Amino acid sequence: MVKGIEAYGIPVVHVCTVVPISRTIGANRIVPAIGIPYPLGDPTEGEAESYKIRDALVEKALQALQTPVTDQTVFEN
Repeated sequence: MVKGIEAYGIPVVHVCTVVPISRTIGANRIVPAIGIPYPLGDPTEGEAESYKIRDALVEKALQALQTPVTDQTVFEN
């Protein structure tokens, strides 16, 4: 789906928990998430800390979206 959307000229950021899978499907902009059961937070840290985690991931994804890429790029947290 990522490649299909980008074929129309719309940049996509793939926020994922398993980077090798994102590479395999051909995602160009990859932002690693936290973990499989909770990709955008950590319930053991409480709601306030999970919010900070989500906020940071969304900010990273927005930065990735604005970054021109020519090859697969992983935007580390």
